[in-house]
Amino acid sequence: MKDIPIYGDYIQLDQFLKKLDYISSGGETGAFLEGHTITLNGNKVHEKRKKIRKDDILSIDGEEFHMTGA
Repeated sequence: MKDIPIYGDYIQLDQFLKKLDYISSGGETGAFLEGHTITLNGNKVHEKRKKIRKDDILSIDGEEFHMTGA
């Protein structure tokens, strides 16, 4: 599990995917969601702009990321 610092109250899923270079633009988010298994705190994510907050655990194809405060 990787610790990822977030600044502010939350980061949106599309911004998070860009931050980690999974996608290069927000327009790619929908296709990425369809082709990958993404869960937030154990629940499947379908929203492109899902808010991810401190202490949340996001999983992308089994790789887990723990959000920490900055």
